[in-house]
Amino acid sequence: MSKVTRATRALEQAGIAFTVHGYDYDPDADHIGLQAAEALGEPPARVLKTLMALVDGRPVCVIVPSDREVSMKKLAAAFGGKSAQMMKPADAERISGYKVGGISPFGQTRRLPALIEEQALAHDAVYVNGGQRGLQVRLRPTDALTVLQALAAPVVA
Repeated sequence: MSKVTRATRALEQAGIAFTVHGYDYDPDADHIGLQAAEALGEPPARVLKTLMALVDGRPVCVIVPSDREVSMKKLAAAFGGKSAQMMKPADAERISGYKVGGISPFGQTRRLPALIEEQALAHDAVYVNGGQRGLQVRLRPTDALTVLQALAAPVVA
């Protein structure tokens, strides 16, 4: 497994301090984020999952703790929209440039509006997908917020 991806290059270019952590990815896991947290020996609240959604038909990137679900109503409101829905996996892969299970908010093929669940900002460090299955980057959540130019809002159900 390569530890250099578009995501890690994007973080390096932005001058963000991070560490890379590999784990045994299980393609059959019911919840990829929870499987990553368990494999890393970290609480699920510190291992964030990257989700691709549509708000009023426009693509957005949403980063939330792996043990939480997104409220579509709260997500739409956070972006000033009327409705939100999860993106179909094939669309998420095409728009992000990453495979499902390896979607990182960093280094996507096109810059999208991003949102980080505000609860994540309470941690000193969080894990976020590093751009391939079985690869996580550990960084300060405030650094992720800055490099993504993301909103911070309560969007979990």
